[in-house]
Amino acid sequence: MTLIALSAACQKDFLEVDPIGKLTVEKFYNTDEDANRAVIAAYDILQWMNARDWNSAYLVKTFPSDESNVGGGDAGDQPPYQELGIYNYGPSNATITAVWQSSYFGIYRANQVINNVKPETDFRKRIIAEAKFLRAYYFFEIASMFGNGPLNLTDLTPSEYSQPFVDAASIYAQVAKDLTEAIPDLPLKSQYALEDAFRASKGAAQALLGKCYLYDKKYAESAAAFEEVIATAEYTLQQDFSTLFLQSSEFGEESLFEVSWVTDMGYDWGSFQWGGNRAMENNITWQLTGPRGDYFEPGNTDLVGGWGFNYPKQNLYNAFVAAGDTTRRVASILSLEDLRAQGGDWTNESAWGWDGCIRVKYGTRLDETDGPVSELNYGTNLRLIRYADVLLMAAEAYHLSGNDGKAAEYLNLVRNRATLPPFSGDIMTAIKKERELELCFEGVRFLDLVRWGDAPSVLGPLGFVTGKHEVFPIPQDEMRNNSNAVQNSGY
Repeated sequence: MTLIALSAACQKDFLEVDPIGKLTVEKFYNTDEDANRAVIAAYDILQWMNARDWNSAYLVKTFPSDESNVGGGDAGDQPPYQELGIYNYGPSNATITAVWQSSYFGIYRANQVINNVKPETDFRKRIIAEAKFLRAYYFFEIASMFGNGPLNLTDLTPSEYSQPFVDAASIYAQVAKDLTEAIPDLPLKSQYALEDAFRASKGAAQALLGKCYLYDKKYAESAAAFEEVIATAEYTLQQDFSTLFLQSSEFGEESLFEVSWVTDMGYDWGSFQWGGNRAMENNITWQLTGPRGDYFEPGNTDLVGGWGFNYPKQNLYNAFVAAGDTTRRVASILSLEDLRAQGGDWTNESAWGWDGCIRVKYGTRLDETDGPVSELNYGTNLRLIRYADVLLMAAEAYHLSGNDGKAAEYLNLVRNRATLPPFSGDIMTAIKKERELELCFEGVRFLDLVRWGDAPSVLGPLGFVTGKHEVFPIPQDEMRNNSNAVQNSGY
């Protein structure tokens, strides 16, 4: 098991520690240790936003896609999640509100570092660069998921809380600015010590910059940013796809940026951090999304039961079969026939959300958890940026900027790892299919369909409404408390 011990500050409940505000700004940010503690607090939001018991940003980006059903016990199990699966959500949806809230928490904490740490040493310059990367990441979430929002870059007084909204293009411009400024002061991945593997690297910032330009339809700039990543030779495709999402591969050769959790907090049913603004040092999302233990017999699959959210759809399994993609299929999804061939079974084919398949990627594995109650102590990391995604985004950017030679080269690298022949036919169609199969269950499919303009045709039968569901609603709390807030169309 590969675990990274982050720091004592990162292991504490980050919303329960004594607030920095009890010290004056002049007194707090005077040392390297202070600067490091402050940026760790900004990283900590990544854990909270993706594994906060029933409020995971990862699942908010996953459930509206066509790759899985919400699942759970029944239609009344976690209604905010159920609403995402049928496009019945509005401004009061708690999980969407949590994404907005956590993104702006992260922006606030990054701002504290950027605006108060003085770039007097190389170490502090790097800390500021990490904070700019994190602010860019959180702002990217706002732009890509909500389309518009406040562009908070300073510490606000109570009288300044009602900030004007700006559009996605303005937010993407700030993301690009932050990343462009951060890149020169960030180390390469190989220059970080093992205990610092969770930190933003130069490659991660270049990749996020390329993604920002891609979403903003600046394709030549996007291709150039991705080429900077590829040219470093810091990353490569891990040849064994079947182990890519296990703890043994965390921070591995294909990883650019991950959210890190641990298994050794020892949570039990009394001590687990249920609800409220508390840090999540374990990844409860993986327990939520394991096959429902009431009906699951694992056989020889190495999987154990979970709470039954995020069931794969049969159509995704069929897409792997149609592509002749056995390598990634067996490491991503099992049909009931596959499960039974491995000595397992599913005993309730009328279970809510069940569509004949079990998810293997990011699956619930007993050897990847620990503690007195194993369900509450999963530590497997979430890969936010990995090299295969970079290659496929680069292929897309090169194609859309007129260089199909480069596009084909990078597309075929990913296909080759999956033991597939070079693509044939229309290259954009091939890129879309490759992203569907390579990146399933990684929280990118819904946003891909939206930015391609394919969401109405693909998701329309599931309830997607054109002109409305391309973005999520601005949360009701923001509408109530910010007199300048502007609600998205249709909500």
